[in-house]
Amino acid sequence: MLAVICAAVLPGWLAAAELVLPAGAVAVSERATALGVYQLPAGPEAADKVPSQRFEGRILRRTWRLEGQAAVLQILAPLREQLLAQGYEVLLDCAARDCGGFGFRFGIEVVPSPDMMVDISAYHFLSAVKAERAVSVLVSQSGGAAYLQVIDVAPPAAGPAIMKPAQQALVEELPLELAKVLEVQGHTALRDLEFQSGSARLGERDYASLRDLAAVLEANPGYRILLVGHTDTVGGLKQNIAISKRRAGSVKARMVESLGVDSGRIDVAGAGYLAPIASNRTPEGREVNRRVEAVLISN
Repeated sequence: MLAVICAAVLPGWLAAAELVLPAGAVAVSERATALGVYQLPAGPEAADKVPSQRFEGRILRRTWRLEGQAAVLQILAPLREQLLAQGYEVLLDCAARDCGGFGFRFGIEVVPSPDMMVDISAYHFLSAVKAERAVSVLVSQSGGAAYLQVIDVAPPAAGPAIMKPAQQALVEELPLELAKVLEVQGHTALRDLEFQSGSARLGERDYASLRDLAAVLEANPGYRILLVGHTDTVGGLKQNIAISKRRAGSVKARMVESLGVDSGRIDVAGAGYLAPIASNRTPEGREVNRRVEAVLISN
């Protein structure tokens, strides 16, 4: 099913963006400022600063929650295409690491938790402009759900946004988007994987990320994948490298045995805690660092 955000067209003012949201998007919060200033992020974080453009007008901040394991690009990509189709110019379109990771996340405006949750290693941001209007879209995964934030800035007299009932199912485009991430970034974390505590055994349930990765390999015969396991800093380095490699091996085994992927197209490695993407000083950071990443290797 799809939900639609739109605004009335008022004489003399630009129409608001009309965005079709994924099925199951549940409205969490709405915060309106009748007249204010919004610094629209326009570039990745650099030297502890996020480049921005200043917009004045009515500011509407809204958030939604989507249960399940939908990837951030599966949610954001259709929104980006709709904005482009409506004549918006994209200023910034980046994933967590390319945006600036921690520095970018805390250098932009984000609705406070729990209304908006952001995993600093699993988010995607987009900003776009059209004349006097500005829109930013932030999507992230956290705790088994996805969160969506849309900030819209419009001239003061523009009409308020309204929600309409959903009409059809989410378009399944994730394998194509996963391929794009691998091509552009060279790697992606498989965020929905679950391992028993202190074990390399992969949980028995079905994982969307593995199905999608298998689909990418099937669609691209020239691709090979390196699965790299990562851990937090609990325990010694040798122990963590060993368990991270075993976890990567468990992922490979599942893809070969359950999804029919040629074992010769998947290699495995373990990095232990040598490549953290968050601080290991907090439980949240350690959870983010415990992951398996897929790295693209071309034949």
